[in-house]
Amino acid sequence: MSATTLKIGPLPDTTPVKLTIAVDPDVNADLELYAQIYEETYKEKASVAALIPSMLEAFLASDSGFKKARKARGPHPNSSK
Repeated sequence: MSATTLKIGPLPDTTPVKLTIAVDPDVNADLELYAQIYEETYKEKASVAALIPSMLEAFLASDSGFKKARKARGPHPNSSK
């Protein structure tokens, strides 16, 4: 019997990892304001907690120093990217 080969491999683990952070009052105020502006822009309410993962992803994707260092290290064993 031959093994089946598919174009895609096993799906990566996408189980969310819960993090807890503390921010200073000014950052909290900016996050709350961002959530308000998000709601005004998209006519959809989103909590700060719901927005933070996308904010962090966008930040990391735009940090050229991080991207260069990450590329030099090779793929992370738990990364889907």
